[in-house]
Amino acid sequence: MDNETLKSILVKHKLWLDTDGCKGDKADLKRADLKRADFWRANLRRADLRNADLSKADLYGADLKGADLRNADLREAVLYGANLYGANLRGADLRKADLYGADLCHADLRDANLCNADLRGANMDFSCLPLWCGGEYIADNRICKQLVAHVLRIMELSGEKNEELLDKMREYKAGWHRENEFGGEK
Repeated sequence: MDNETLKSILVKHKLWLDTDGCKGDKADLKRADLKRADFWRANLRRADLRNADLSKADLYGADLKGADLRNADLREAVLYGANLYGANLRGADLRKADLYGADLCHADLRDANLCNADLRGANMDFSCLPLWCGGEYIADNRICKQLVAHVLRIMELSGEKNEELLDKMREYKAGWHRENEFGGEK
């Protein structure tokens, strides 16, 4: 897609957002070739980016809240500090994507490929995180403690008897960021 067409789409999208859909047009970028595109701090809130090729795109600080990114190619994309709150990333390819500090709260990541993605500092609260054997991604202590807390809760409810293991898990996850609101802990 050429720069003038993309610029026009983004201007119309901004107007659509600013007028609650009364003027302008919602950004329809499904199946668009946006490889290496510069969306630095762009407002793509609620945009349709299904099946778009955003590989190696610069989405640093972009607002993608509620965007539809199903099956999008985001390999090696820079999403550092991006707002992906409630975004639909189902089936997206996020291999080697930089999601450092991104807000993925309530994001749907089912069937997404996060191999070697950098999730350090990301907000993953209430998101659907794929848990499969090939899902190797980089996470910080905050995310690791959160995952351990949830696994520990499942193990406790399932009647796990290995108290030594459970105690070590309790010790590790101590002080995780949602500990005070996580119900039913021992």
